[in-house]
Amino acid sequence: MKVLMGTTNKGKIEGARQAFEKYFDNVEMEGISVSSDVNAQPFDEEIFLGAKNRVKNLKKYAQDNNIYADYYIASEGGITNLLGDWIDINAAVVEDSNGLQSVGISQGFPIPDRYIKEIKETELGKVMDRIFNSKGLNTGKGGISILTKDEISRIDMTRNAFIMALTRHINKDLWN
Repeated sequence: MKVLMGTTNKGKIEGARQAFEKYFDNVEMEGISVSSDVNAQPFDEEIFLGAKNRVKNLKKYAQDNNIYADYYIASEGGITNLLGDWIDINAAVVEDSNGLQSVGISQGFPIPDRYIKEIKETELGKVMDRIFNSKGLNTGKGGISILTKDEISRIDMTRNAFIMALTRHINKDLWN
């Protein structure tokens, strides 16, 4: 099974791979860098829009380059206060070759209000790199790994978002 993912971020690809391998055999996953067409630091609805745009742009890339895939997928991390407090979440979009699309989200972690303005002006990963005197937290295990003392990583959050998105694909009869 061929899966194209709209990123080259190794942590996101690994999380998606783990999710797909729970339900499918012989998963071949390829990451391709495509635009989200949203701000570098998405917030609120932009999180979902960015993931959906990545799938749309990935499908166009595949078509333009004569690449076939069984699934086109993407994830987008961002911050939201839609529930009253600022939290960081990952949204995942999974679309099969027949056009059936579904969305899932990860668990979220709280963000202190005092960092929100800086995060919106830059990116959460850059702010976390500064706070934790680190580099590249947004590409590997993520800042959540530091915040949870290695209990949960960005890979885990991405995997869980994709598992949620895959529920529609592995239980199609519930939607028919």
